[in-house]
Order: sequence, then structure tokens, then C-alpha cells
Amino acid sequence: MGIRFDSVTVAYDGNVVLDSLDLTVEPGEVMALLGPSGSGKTTALRAVAGFVRPASGRVFLGGRDVTDLPPYRRGIGMVVQSYALFPHLRVDENVAFGLKARKDPGTARPPRDEIRRRVAEALEMTGMAAYARRHPRELSGGQQQRVAIARALAVRPGVLLLDEPLSALDARLRSGMLAELARLHRELPDVSMLYVTHDQVEALTLADRIAVMDSARLQACGTPRELYRAPGNAFTASFVGNANLLPVDTRTGGVAFAGVELKVDTADAVPGARATLCIRPHLVGLGEGPNRVTGTVTEIQWRGATHRLYVEVGGHTVMADVRELKDPPRHGDAVHLHFAPEDAVLLPAGVSRG
Repeated sequence: MGIRFDSVTVAYDGNVVLDSLDLTVEPGEVMALLGPSGSGKTTALRAVAGFVRPASGRVFLGGRDVTDLPPYRRGIGMVVQSYALFPHLRVDENVAFGLKARKDPGTARPPRDEIRRRVAEALEMTGMAAYARRHPRELSGGQQQRVAIARALAVRPGVLLLDEPLSALDARLRSGMLAELARLHRELPDVSMLYVTHDQVEALTLADRIAVMDSARLQACGTPRELYRAPGNAFTASFVGNANLLPVDTRTGGVAFAGVELKVDTADAVPGARATLCIRPHLVGLGEGPNRVTGTVTEIQWRGATHRLYVEVGGHTVMADVRELKDPPRHGDAVHLHFAPEDAVLLPAGVSRG
């Protein structure tokens, strides 16, 4: 079951929080809505769930217009960051709750044996079968989130909505849950997932495509690789991976940064205008090479396998992630940085807020 936003706008007291969203999630696809707080991503998810009503536009699920339907008639499952488990119910009872509480007159409540079978199936799928008789207080945060996912899957939804589902977990648990969600995606190829997050690692790891949101509007949409390599604008570049966003001058017919003429692809340059050059830190080398600039080290961070250098070049900071150095430069040292022409992307001039 796919999802389609058709010019969906949501406003509260005249304040637009989602502005004319046009977006399609294909059947079986994982779409991440990525953006900062207040960008409109959670509002978009709530519009699909039926918890907010658009001021204009329509929401479609599987080709069916559900804009005017209540949440329980939309055939969706939802997982939120707070888990929302009932503390007085056992794990299996929590998972069964959605099946027992069905209100849709068009969908009969499953027989008792069918409910037990679906609960067992959902718990097995999420690795929680051994904890069926426990209460939420007896589980870790990661285990509680698995139960919440099992509850959403037990109703066999065509669409699974996940609203910051891992934000309450520590880094180790988050990594493990990402792997579990990826496995579930492989095992449930017909279920579309709309995944709201502000964490770029989650989006890059899990999503088939990423929709980048900011200021209530869709900024860009594409595969993780597309958005990483050709972000389209400065905000997307900064929010999908780390990026050097350097102001360059194209008025000379070429591309100049800090007084140095650079060799980069200028096919997207507007003659006589300013632009922003996007270079990922791991593509910036230390020493001699093409597109060499010289600057002063202002900070150096050891990151295990790499050192990250912060180098001031012409009043701007350039980040370079280089392999761990046996004798790294020190604060105040002059260094040369370089990058290959094909590793830089020219973007319209703009200031990133990421």
C-alpha cells in the first residue's frame, strides 16, 4: 500500500506548519522524513495517521482517498518514541490490544485463536517471543520498543508509521534496532514505512528514499546516495551527511575560493553569480594535489581511524577527515588541503541552517 500527499497543507490558528506537500511513497518503500524540529515532518506523518486534518490537499493510501476517514479506518500501524505501552498489561496483551479494540465496522474482530496466532507471529518477528508474559516495567527500553513495533505489526497494516522510534534509546541499542528494522523491511516487502527522524544516520541506514524537510516545506527527495552526492541545495547538503559549504565566486567565468581559482564542474553555475561549493570532509586531502588551498589549523580531533582537521582558509573553516596521522599538525600550523574536481558539487548560493 503506497502513500500519496497531494498538495497537503496543515495550519494551526493560521500558522502554516506543513506547506503544500507533494510526495509519493511507493508500495513496500521505506521513506524517511528527515529534518530539524519544526520542519513539518511529524505533522506530515500525523496527517497520514488521521490525527490532524489538512487545511487543503488530500491524503491517499493505496490509491484510496483517506483524508476524511478516522484513524481506525485507515489500515495503518504506528510506533511512537514514547512506546505508549500499557503498564498493567503483559507483553502479549499489549500486542493483542489493537486487534481486540478494532472499531472499524468494515473489519471484523479476529477470532480468539487468530488473535493468539497473530500475537505470537508478531512477537517472534521482533524477537520478543520469550518475553510474552512479562510486563513493560520488566523490559529494557529497546525491548519495550520491540513490543511497540510488534503491536503495530499484529494488525497487519499496509502502512507502518514510525515517529522518532529510536530517539529514547542509547547509541548501542539504536544501532541494534536499526538492524532489526532493516530486517523487518526485508521480511515485509509489501508494507510501506514512513519513518520520521532528525538523525541522518538512521535515514541513510534504513531508507530507500529520503524526503528532507525544513520550514514546513519539502526541500529535496531522493535516494540516500543521490542526496549525498548531489544534494541540490545547501540545507540538504548539511542535513544529509557532513559537508563543507564554501562561498565561491563565479563572476570570473570560473570558480574562485579565497582567491584561488578552482577546477570544478561549472555546468550548473549561473554566470556572474555567487554560489556554494559542497565538498564532503572525507574527500578533502592533506598535502599536495589538485585544487590546493592553504590555511591554518584551528582545531584537530582524533576519531580513532581518522583525524578531523579544522582549517581556516580565507576566513572560512574547511573540514578534512584524513586517515589517522602518526604526526598530526598542531594548532596554528599552516597546511595545504586539496580535493579532486569531480568530488565537488556547485550549489546555488545560500546559508545552511543545519
